[in-house]
Amino acid sequence: MDRSTDTDTATDVCVVGAGPAGLTLALLMLRSGARVTVVERSRSFDREYRGEILQPGAMSLLDDLGVLSGARAQGAYEHTRFQLVEHGRLLMDIDYGTLPGPYGFLLSLPQRHLLTELYEACARYPAFTYLDGSGVRELVRDGPAVTGVVCGTGERHRTVRARVVVAADGRYSKTRHLAGIEQRRLDVFAHDILWFRVPAGKRRDRHVRVHRTAGNPVLVYDSYPDSVQIGWTLPHNGYREIAEAGIDSLRKRIAQAVPDYADQVLAQVKELSDLTLLDVFSGYATEWAADGLVLLGDSAHTHSPIGAQGINLAVQDAVLLHPVLTAALRSGDFGKEALSTWVPDRRRDIEQVFALQARQSKAMLGGGGRVGRAVRPVVARVLARTPLFGKILRRISYGSRPVAVRSELFTEPEPLCEEAAGA
Repeated sequence: MDRSTDTDTATDVCVVGAGPAGLTLALLMLRSGARVTVVERSRSFDREYRGEILQPGAMSLLDDLGVLSGARAQGAYEHTRFQLVEHGRLLMDIDYGTLPGPYGFLLSLPQRHLLTELYEACARYPAFTYLDGSGVRELVRDGPAVTGVVCGTGERHRTVRARVVVAADGRYSKTRHLAGIEQRRLDVFAHDILWFRVPAGKRRDRHVRVHRTAGNPVLVYDSYPDSVQIGWTLPHNGYREIAEAGIDSLRKRIAQAVPDYADQVLAQVKELSDLTLLDVFSGYATEWAADGLVLLGDSAHTHSPIGAQGINLAVQDAVLLHPVLTAALRSGDFGKEALSTWVPDRRRDIEQVFALQARQSKAMLGGGGRVGRAVRPVVARVLARTPLFGKILRRISYGSRPVAVRSELFTEPEPLCEEAAGA
């Protein structure tokens, strides 16, 4: 990994952010013959991530790129069902096995496994440059057009000059901010989420579940290796009040909500710092492209964790942007209009995801009063018996329209091994 200072790098595509969207796009562009430089603020993939559930749509695309099996080999769990449980009563049982094979399941895959596999696939290409520990400081411009970035910290910096810059640096994108592009925040969710892990112990549960046992709903699923991810919901913007009540009160409330893991919660959660607060909101950038710049993934559109759509949408974005950038590199046109050709259709896709997530949140996390408890089981049973149920599952799993890797645009063969790539 490169840590050079005070030098210039010339590239075709500069991707800011080495998350699933950025590294997937980097690999696609490398295989299409482009020079790619990825700029990443962190120095390692060995850090804590919230999102790690892959939907079938993302698995299919990553498999087509040849990285899924290697990522899975590092450790992952298959989850065959998504369930809604209220006071021990199973209200909704979504069987992913009803989907066409071979991806009839959810995959709990540590994000560092996926990112490591994507990075290693990119690193086999001589045209790949990776700059870690290099947060973006400013954009390089030629008039109004973005022509690169300055990255690094302190006196250690580098200028990356690129034909096009891709902002893939997340919901709080520094690149988007530097470009002067606003984000419209949509506070349509009633809850935020406190995330943490506990040891799985002897219990093994290969389902993803939302529990409505006591108090606030809780999301629970097994996470590799031998741990359980727990997301305890709290009223939106209500963390301060809960924190002021103290850690002992909070631990007891969470333990009551997930009695199967009460002992682990009480043993593992000792300080507020053991919990990660996720501010749950959806939002979108007012513009997804400018001259010489494109926004990708969470930088362009931010989502709730409901329905495990984050990585799914990020990978799809990269696959959809790939032919647009390939055409731009061939034509030399990096204007806003040329880089926006994919945006109208994708915006419609994203608006549908926003609407679906809002409905899912209301159905699964909504009020637990007497009326809610009476109506929710009836609605769940009726929905499960209609064709609409399968349609919703397919939309959650694959999106509102097919997305496929444009492999006919590849000009570079996939290296057989690192030795062959370096020969």
